[in-house]
Amino acid sequence: MKAAFVLATIPFTQALVGLGWSVLNSPSSGLKDITFPISMANAPHQTGFYLADFVAGTTSTDPNYIDDADGGAGISCSVDIPAPYAPLYHLVVKNTGGTTWTGTLVDTVSGKSTHVGSYTLPNGAGGIKSGQVGFIEYYLWNDMANHMCSSLPYTDVTFGAPTTSTPGAGSGQLIKPYEYGDCVGKVNFDVQETAQGYQVTGVSWLSERE
Repeated sequence: MKAAFVLATIPFTQALVGLGWSVLNSPSSGLKDITFPISMANAPHQTGFYLADFVAGTTSTDPNYIDDADGGAGISCSVDIPAPYAPLYHLVVKNTGGTTWTGTLVDTVSGKSTHVGSYTLPNGAGGIKSGQVGFIEYYLWNDMANHMCSSLPYTDVTFGAPTTSTPGAGSGQLIKPYEYGDCVGKVNFDVQETAQGYQVTGVSWLSERE
């Protein structure tokens, strides 16, 4: 039997917010695809969104990949596109044959799909596990020996419950986002439940947004 693999794991260095998710009645072999709804309408209009895999032995020939995942094992894929911030986006991760997986960003308003990247896991890897904890991080801190919580920019993002088309799998669920790391209580972290899911906001100095 092939073991299910973990889509992502929390690095205990620079991440700031944890976000748990699960899919009910997932098959023991794992999910064959998963879609994460995300709204960035009020987020800062800056570059820096990535698809990363933290499994040792992962390979890729995708032009969008780099052989690094937060300084550890695995790979990361990224793409810059001229895209509006207003629409709800779907980040889709799907098995495209064997142990190869592909990430796609879908604008749910226009229907436009953008290839983010693809990677191949080691032999024996199965599907995506039924649940995991994702994270929010200020990516630029990964290249810094030290950081100051007061330097964090404003952020505003809403996460929806994941969905999957895997046969037999049930509905997706979210766990309320929470702070962790060395900036807990220092960045005006706030989380609100909305019709779309959970809205996460935070900023070091409120005056930066004014």
